[in-house]
This record gives sequence, structure tokens and C-alpha cells, in this order.
Amino acid sequence: MSATPTPAERTADPRLARLSLNQKTTNRWSVAEAVDGCVRAGIPAIGLWREPVQDTGLDHAAKLVRDAGLRVSSLCRGGFLTAADPVERQRALDDNRQAIDEAATLGAPCVVLVVGGLPEGSRDLPGARARVADAVAELAPYAGEHGVRLALEPLHPMYCADRAVLSTLGQALDLAEKFPLDRVGVVVDTFHVWWDPTVWAQISRARLRIASFQVCDFNLPIPSDALLARGMMGDGVIEHRPFRVAVDEAGYTGDIEVEIFNADIWAADPDEVVATMVQRYIDLVL
Repeated sequence: MSATPTPAERTADPRLARLSLNQKTTNRWSVAEAVDGCVRAGIPAIGLWREPVQDTGLDHAAKLVRDAGLRVSSLCRGGFLTAADPVERQRALDDNRQAIDEAATLGAPCVVLVVGGLPEGSRDLPGARARVADAVAELAPYAGEHGVRLALEPLHPMYCADRAVLSTLGQALDLAEKFPLDRVGVVVDTFHVWWDPTVWAQISRARLRIASFQVCDFNLPIPSDALLARGMMGDGVIEHRPFRVAVDEAGYTGDIEVEIFNADIWAADPDEVVATMVQRYIDLVL
């Protein structure tokens, strides 16, 4: 009897071979539901989030993914490394080491790091960035020992104060290049970098540093909660195909994750969201 085909082998469309469903796009699905949804849609990879993995149980989540024949494209998220208080800093380092352990168990090649914003009451942006660099230096050897890459994600500048003091791909590369390739890379997320006039040169510079490529759109008007400004490809202002071409030309051959934070999408039927995602990926990203 032949082995059970994987989702990538079951799908009739080979263009889906690099597509990954980031679990946040179908936010109300559990790990088991998201895995099943990928199988139904012929999507061969999934980007997991730590909280639903913990709800499911780490070992069980790993088994669900493995038994379905899926790849884990990334684990979200680690980071928040800007605390000045020694106790808070140690707590953050311990949590990131745990994230690395979880990624290794899940078979995820990288942990996405949202590095953190300014500590409460602080205006010391250079100091916060320096603490991020120090923390990455401390975590990188541990990541390397576990075969997991730290993936620095620059976020749109509107998140600089509260979420990420790395705002451009160039800043992320400046930090990543201090470390071995297999320990620290960067995330190219269209939502966060589409506006940057230097982005094409930075993607070319990144070459083997690209650890994750994520796509979604930048919607207008921006909602009151700016975290939810992401949209389905084609619903906003970003032209996605040039980004896919650029990361390909930079040597990235990994999965392409669709990661969307959007209240309307989260409220919609997840299977319909996935179906739309697949078609928009084919039409607008490939």
C-alpha cells in the first residue's frame, strides 16, 4: 500500500506548493481546525501561534501537524526585548528560550521576533534598540543549538512606540548581519515594508537572511485599533507580485505565509476566508 499523500501532493494546483496559512488569518480556529482547514484546501504549510499551540498542548500540536503531512513555516511570536528592568528583562529572555524550545519541537525553522516598543514612560528609543541588540546576542547561540532561527520582523513605523523599535528592513538587517546566517534572519512582511523607498535594495541585500516572507494588504481607512489594519490581498494599496519576485530573486525559496489581522475576516466563515486567500494568492502574489 502506498503512503498517504501529503496535502501538497493531493492538491491539483502545484502553484500552492509554497503557500502557508498563518494561523492568525483564521483566528478562531484551533490548531486542529486550522490543520484540517489546510488539508481541505490543499495548503501544505501552516504558521503557528504560541497561544493556541499551548491551548492544544505542544506535543499534541506537533503530532497533529506531522500526521497531516504539513510543514510549519514559522512560530509566532517571540520578542518584546526592550525592558530596562532586570527582572522583566530576564523574564523576556526566559520566554524567548521557551519559544525556541517550542519551535524545535514543532519543526518550525524560525521564531518570529516582534522586538518590542518603548518601556512604559520611556522616551529613550536608542536605549530600547540597544537592549534589543543585547538580547538577540544572548539568544542567538541558544537558537543555533536548537536548529531554530531568530527572525527579526521590522514593523510599520506606526507601531514603533508600543510594538517594534525596528521599523525598516534595513534596521533589521543591520542587526541580523552581526550574527551567523543560520541563527538570525529577517522577516519580509508586505504590510510592514511596502511604503519604504529603500525596500527593493534592502531585499536584494538580504539574500540568504530572509527567514520568512509574509503577505497581506494595507487597508484604508485605518481602524481605531491599528493592529487590525491588515487586509486580504487585493483589498488594500499594496502590489504584492513585485515583492514575491524580489524575494525570489534574493534567493528565498521558503514558504509564503498569509497573515491577516482583521476583525471582519476573523468574523467570517474560516473556510470561505481560506478559499478567498488561495485565489488571491494565485491571482496577485504568484
